[in-house]
Amino acid sequence: MQTVNTIAAVRERIQSETRQGKRIGFVPTMGNLHEGHAHLVREARKYCDFVVASVFVNPTQFGAGEDFDSYPRTLEADQARLQEAGCDLLFAPNVAEMYPNQNNDWVKVLVSDITTRHCGASRPGHFDGVGLVVSKLFNIVRPHVALFGKKDFQQLAVIRRMVEALCFDIEIIGVDTVREASGLAMSSRNGYLTPQERTQAVLLYQTLCKARDAILDGNTDFNGITEQANSALRDGGFIPDYFTVCRADNLQPAMPVDRSLVILAAARLGKARLIDNIDFVCR
Repeated sequence: MQTVNTIAAVRERIQSETRQGKRIGFVPTMGNLHEGHAHLVREARKYCDFVVASVFVNPTQFGAGEDFDSYPRTLEADQARLQEAGCDLLFAPNVAEMYPNQNNDWVKVLVSDITTRHCGASRPGHFDGVGLVVSKLFNIVRPHVALFGKKDFQQLAVIRRMVEALCFDIEIIGVDTVREASGLAMSSRNGYLTPQERTQAVLLYQTLCKARDAILDGNTDFNGITEQANSALRDGGFIPDYFTVCRADNLQPAMPVDRSLVILAAARLGKARLIDNIDFVCR
């Protein structure tokens, strides 16, 4: 696996590969990688001939008081994990390379409506930063296929809408969340959990599963399901941010007649803000 740090180097290598007729796959990350990221790289191999990953902690998607400065930078370990997973090229730029002489307000990529709820309400401006950096990365790498984990379900929905609206000729593939044996969704921010909190954290996924099962059993009182879930999370030591039954296509609050659903949840436990979701189809 080759590691490059400049836009020019990425473009030179990818142009060489595309001239050979290779199909390019792309897995963008913020580093501090875990098995979920490795799974994305292995999945990318199913759709393409040449796999590119990026490691870039993007400042424009962090708000005031968030963990940009303390977010773990583990490039050597990330390189080893990506190479083992079969990545061909790693793009690991610094902030000056990605935003030369630019401040956070220089250009914005705004995806309306779908960004205003859930994490968008809790983290104002977050998805503007996601849209900007992903647009830049897409223009740098020019992939045929890009893969994103479904754990960040709202992010995936935002990127799908952005790609459609801006006419990016890129296939976006959502990959199922990779979980620990306990059911806890793998996340870079799980490292903020103490051993005791890691045991408690499983409750988030268990609560999602309980809510899904209630809906599949015919319960359409989504407000009641949400209230019970938030109560269970508070009793388990969480500070709930949101727990919402949504339409899977546009993330609007679900109605009893809707069939394709996703339950989105975010809650704080100790120093960690954890997000998770579960999507399903009612028969």
